[in-house]
Amino acid sequence: NYHFIRVFKEATGLTPVDYIRKRRLTEIIKHIRPDIPISQIAFEYGFNSKENFTRAFIAEHHILPTEYKSALNSLKLYEEVTFEAEPFLVKPTIMQLEPFVLVVYKSDEAYQPNFWNKYNSRKWSKKLSGGAVCEDYGVCSWNAAAKKMDYYIGIRKENALGDLTDTTELSINGGLYAVFATPKTSHYDFVNTIHRTWSYINCVWLPDSGYNKTGEYEFESYIEESRTFSERIYIKIIENERTD
Repeated sequence: NYHFIRVFKEATGLTPVDYIRKRRLTEIIKHIRPDIPISQIAFEYGFNSKENFTRAFIAEHHILPTEYKSALNSLKLYEEVTFEAEPFLVKPTIMQLEPFVLVVYKSDEAYQPNFWNKYNSRKWSKKLSGGAVCEDYGVCSWNAAAKKMDYYIGIRKENALGDLTDTTELSINGGLYAVFATPKTSHYDFVNTIHRTWSYINCVWLPDSGYNKTGEYEFESYIEESRTFSERIYIKIIENERTD
C-alpha cells in the first residue's frame, strides 16, 4: 500500500483519498441541474448528508454549493487520470497595448481559482460596474517584500461606475505584449485549459520565442457571461539581446 500511494502521488500530485474526493465532487458538479436537489445528487455519489457534502464543497471551492448552482461559474475540476499527453499548441499575437487602469479587489485566497469562484458566483463584476456586463481582468504581481504572488480581479476604471468599496487601482503599462487565446473548451474543462495554457507559455513557448518577460504585471481577461470558455492571457515582453 505504501508504495502504491507514493507512486500514485508522484504521478498525479494527489493521494488516492484526495483524488477520489475530488473526482466525486467533480461528477456531482457535472450533474447539478436546476430541477434536482443538490443533496440528492450528492447522496448518489456517497455523501450521507447535505452537511457533509456542503463542508467538502466549501473546502474545495471556497463557495457554497448553492452559490455555484445559481451562477454556474467555471470551477477547477478533476477528470479521470490519464497518462496520454495530447498535443497542445497556442500561437500568440505580438501587439502593442496602450496603458490603462483597473479597479480591482485583492485576492484573499492562496489559490487563484478560488478567488475567481467568489468573484463570479457573488456577481462582484456587476457590483463594480453598476450592473453592466464587463470584461474582467485577473492580474498577477510579484510581492517582493512578502516574497509571494499577489493576485487581483476587477474591471477597467472607465467601466467602474458602481460600488467600489474595498477596491484599489492598478495601472497597467502599455508596450509590447504576447497575447494568447486559450483553446475553446467546455464549461467543465475551462479552468484546466487555462492552467495548461500558462504552463505552455512558460515551459514551451517562452524559452524558444526570442523574447523575455519584463517582470511587470501579467494578466488574463474574460467576460464570464459570454460563455465562450476562451480567455486572453497577456505577457509583457522584450526582445532578447543578440549575442552574435
